Amino acid sequence: MPTVKKPGEALRGRARLVRFLLLDVDGVLTNGTLWRDDQGREIKGFSIYDGHGVRMLQNAGVEVGFLSGRHSRAVSDRARELGVREVHQGIDNKLAVYERLRDRLGLSDKEFAYMGDDLPDLPILQRVGFSISVPNGVRQVTRSVDWVTERRGGEGAVREVVDFLLEARQEP
Repeated sequence: MPTVKKPGEALRGRARLVRFLLLDVDGVLTNGTLWRDDQGREIKGFSIYDGHGVRMLQNAGVEVGFLSGRHSRAVSDRARELGVREVHQGIDNKLAVYERLRDRLGLSDKEFAYMGDDLPDLPILQRVGFSISVPNGVRQVTRSVDWVTERRGGEGAVREVVDFLLEARQEP
C-alpha cells in the first residue's frame, strides 16, 4: 500500500479553483467489492459520510458528478438521492466523456478535480487541475496523482476530499 500523499499549500490554491468534482464509483464511492444477492441483483455499499459531503459541496456551489465504467441501478439511485445530475455509466472511454462534459459546461481542466483508483481513470487524472486517489488504488494511479487520501474507497475518502476543498475555499 502506498504512503498517503497529503495535500500541501500548493494544492490549496488549486483546490480553490475547483468548480466540479468528478468521481469514479467502484473503488472510490464504494470499496470496490461487487456483491450479488441470490437473485443476481448487484448490491453496493455507499458511505453516509461521502453522501453528506457531496451535499455540502453542492451547497457550496461546486458540482459533483459520477463516472463509471460499469452500469448499476444502485449508482443511479444513489445519484438521484444526492441530487447528482451528471451521472455517466457503462463508459469505456472515460476521457472522451470527461472532455465532452468539460466543454459542455464551459469549464477548464484546472476547474475540475477527479478522484479515481484504476487504470481507466489515469487519462483524466493526468488532465485535471486536481487529481486524487485512494490508498487502495492501483500503484500506477496512486503514484501519479496530486493527493492520496488517508481513507479508503467507500469508507469516507470522498468526504475527506470534500472537507479539504471546502476548507481551501474559505481561506483568503
